[in-house]
Amino acid sequence: MKPISIHDFFWDSSQFSAKAICIVYGNDPFLKFHAVRILRNQVLSEEDAEFSLTRFDGNTIKFIDVLKEVNTLVMFGGGRRFVIVEDADSFVSKYRAELEEFTEKPTGQAVLLLLLQSFPSNTRLFKCAVEKGLVIDATPLPEKEIPKWIVRWSKHQHKTTCDPDAAEMIFQRIGAEHGLIDQELAKLALMVAPKEKITATLVEKAVGSWRMQSTFEMLDLALAGQTAAAIRQLDQLLLAGENAVGILAQIAPTLRKFAAATQLILDAEKHGKKVSPSTALGQTGVNRYFIEKAEKQLKMLGRYRGGKLLNWLLQADLDLKGASRNDPRIILETLIIHIADPRLRIL
Repeated sequence: MKPISIHDFFWDSSQFSAKAICIVYGNDPFLKFHAVRILRNQVLSEEDAEFSLTRFDGNTIKFIDVLKEVNTLVMFGGGRRFVIVEDADSFVSKYRAELEEFTEKPTGQAVLLLLLQSFPSNTRLFKCAVEKGLVIDATPLPEKEIPKWIVRWSKHQHKTTCDPDAAEMIFQRIGAEHGLIDQELAKLALMVAPKEKITATLVEKAVGSWRMQSTFEMLDLALAGQTAAAIRQLDQLLLAGENAVGILAQIAPTLRKFAAATQLILDAEKHGKKVSPSTALGQTGVNRYFIEKAEKQLKMLGRYRGGKLLNWLLQADLDLKGASRNDPRIILETLIIHIADPRLRIL
């Protein structure tokens, strides 16, 4: 047996009933929030929800207090008690033996839910929880799967059909953060008439804050070789309060596609074949609405810089997360110069 994917749980939660012990692990707050919401609705009825739900902080609570709550009878309504331990990683480390015993032979009629950042699969607790409880892996999807998720989530959660092209455009503008995507879908769903679809045209008009649009304008300027203008745009974003990590997260998907397209072209040439930039970009997932613009940018970027993009992105990501003592602005400025400097363009 193995953990259940959070996405399988979303699409058909009726197939996965809450057990005496449930564990949801992963670092995406949005995914975990919705897992808790679904489990709560499974366990608690409306009339007893307020009285039968208890939340604990895993950093401070003792196991004996959790167990006492689990064994407390429900005073109102006929449902079960729902006990949630949030930020439970240290709680699990401290009371692993007690939790193993509880998982083997749960007491009371309550449901105990542990919310974790990680849940190592080589532990006895993991194996026992997977066998006897409900373990949900709330790891975010790979970026290449996000557009399909957007289409499905829009239909499932917002009861609105989203065209694949629109989903790709949302991903390009919002990035891979599920919570931000959901907010945009909620807004778009209110903008379309019943039985109408979310289209790429609507997304182009409605999605993207000033900061987000400015981030992509900054990238466009860099890809056009306008280094000074791109850096001025970066300064405006940082002065407006945009986070450096967030800026990198927004431009990274586009740059990864350029890197992948460059590699496809180079690999084809090694085998005596030829792949056009537009074909390569299409194969890497660039939205067809942007192919013409992206082809011009890829040609401007050139083979050398296109081949270096992944290394530059990785270095910038590591530096922003602590590998460098440089100011975040300097780290992003360095990346922009690498992308924009025509002296690095070796065809």
